[in-house]
Amino acid sequence: MTKNGRMWLSDITLVLADRVLRRGSLRIEAGRIAEIVDRPMPGGVTGPGLTVFPGFIDMHGDMIELELEPRARVDFPMEVALASLDARLAAAGVTTAYAAVSFSHGAVDGERRSCEHTNKVIRELHDLRRTCRVDHRIHARFDITFDNAVAVLGKLLDDGHVDLVSLMDHTPGQGQYRNIEAHIKAKAAEYGISETEARQKVTTTIATRSRPQEVLMRNMTAVSRMCADHGVSLASHDDDTVEKARMMADLGARIAEFPVTMQAAQIAAERGLMTAMGAPNAMRGQSYSGNLSARDLHAAGLLHILASDYHPGAILAAVRALANNDRAGLAGAVRLASCNPARALGLTDRGELRPGKRADLFVTDANDRVILTLCAGEIVHHNGTLDLTAATAPAIA
Repeated sequence: MTKNGRMWLSDITLVLADRVLRRGSLRIEAGRIAEIVDRPMPGGVTGPGLTVFPGFIDMHGDMIELELEPRARVDFPMEVALASLDARLAAAGVTTAYAAVSFSHGAVDGERRSCEHTNKVIRELHDLRRTCRVDHRIHARFDITFDNAVAVLGKLLDDGHVDLVSLMDHTPGQGQYRNIEAHIKAKAAEYGISETEARQKVTTTIATRSRPQEVLMRNMTAVSRMCADHGVSLASHDDDTVEKARMMADLGARIAEFPVTMQAAQIAAERGLMTAMGAPNAMRGQSYSGNLSARDLHAAGLLHILASDYHPGAILAAVRALANNDRAGLAGAVRLASCNPARALGLTDRGELRPGKRADLFVTDANDRVILTLCAGEIVHHNGTLDLTAATAPAIA
């Protein structure tokens, strides 16, 4: 099927933004949703137990860095890494994906998150994304302690190569790693070293990253102004205190990524930020690092966005896990991965099943397997189990 073609999905469950429509039908034409009716239509793709979801919009996925370096010091070409990730995203129902690429302190030149390496990765991503199945965008994660990266990020924004920026600080002792002792134990397990050796590593990291508060504020203000000048959304990251949440709101952040405490999330929401949590956290019911549970945030009515974080397949599972307790049921849980991130990121042409919107959607079978994914009306994933021969049947509502 091409963007100029027509497809009918008939007698099928449709997850709309405000309700779930049983036995509805949806027509796609010229890459957009042309029509939705609340009854079966003759012809079209159909089958028992099928559900149509709006394509997921993943605002934070760390997978590209792992695809580029699947083992320590093993570098893969961008063409190979991006093609692999692209296929995984399509098969998970993700039709718009923000690849999170980090500017952070590198031990040596060329290290995965160094200025030179990250700048190169972003430019390669920008050049190759037009060849992909899904709509890839670039999320630059800026470490506020990395002074030298300010100018590099500015040039990337000038060149139109960045679509979202988040401000992060992974210095142990605050944010995600505020529990120093837990962080030391985690590092010892990660590297297979003693806790004494891990403690020395953590101490060295703190010393390397330490900056006067005025320097950190100067870096954050500079990045905030650049984002405002270029119309790029700004996100905070790992807010752990009320004071930090207020500061990020003052800087113009629109999204609070992965708040560490309920108090910080509450302030962010009160200040108009949309809070985002990782789908693996929501799926499992707990943070792997022992921080705030996405389910607790959802129960408090403070969760607005689900992101893949490190596993795109977790989004649908997380939506299902939250649906039973969502005030709006399945439709409300799906909004966390569709129209809510679309609103936060200024994507007005997608995010829900509605006539006039892009035909970004996916179909699941009775076992919740993604069997078909469309991006702007193009088939980007099909596992072969769905009969598409009736896709262009000339049914008219």
